[in-house]
Amino acid sequence: MKTHHSTLHTLQRIDFDPDSFTPGDLLWLPHHAKLARSGKKRQTEHLAGRIAAVHALRAFGEKSVPGIGKNRQPIWPEGLYGSISHCGNTAIAIVARTPVGIDIEAVFSPQLADELASLIASEEELAVLRHSTLPFPLALTLAFSAKESLYKAFSSQCPNFRVFMMPLPSVLTRKHSPLSFPPFPSLRHYAGTPLMRSESSPSSLSHKYDRKSKITNQ
Repeated sequence: MKTHHSTLHTLQRIDFDPDSFTPGDLLWLPHHAKLARSGKKRQTEHLAGRIAAVHALRAFGEKSVPGIGKNRQPIWPEGLYGSISHCGNTAIAIVARTPVGIDIEAVFSPQLADELASLIASEEELAVLRHSTLPFPLALTLAFSAKESLYKAFSSQCPNFRVFMMPLPSVLTRKHSPLSFPPFPSLRHYAGTPLMRSESSPSSLSHKYDRKSKITNQ
């Protein structure tokens, strides 16, 4: 599969051409057998994500390819944390010595933003997002992506972490960026607390994303 690698600070990005993919490309993965029955889209995204992850691990002297956990999460080397995300024909990955999460999303269309708004944010949060300087679909996409990143970073530390039931921090006001978050210790008390009306998880929302328009975080 044809790929192009680029770096932004510690973030590793892989742009890939799914049309150039062949089943033999998966043999590069030690766990390729687990993907044998997956669809082509899943295979290409997974491969690109693992290529990005390998680039990220090299900064820590690691040469392994993250495996697949029982919940399909990447398995990182002892003492390291990482996160992988993909959207369209782009995959990104990052590795750190402390919990880290990243996410790349397509900007919601106005119609999709209206459909998902109450599943992603509280009424108070939505009021702030609607009064931000950003178009509402973009603001909501960023809010979702931020919560998704938090979920990826901390769900393994707090099994009951319900990120979509957690409010955006109080620092989120009309004068602040919607991407300002407190450090992890101050998030611990949110785990398992029903602070939003929706109990939707990232996986239960993902099936609604077939109408996205373009990639954020490019």
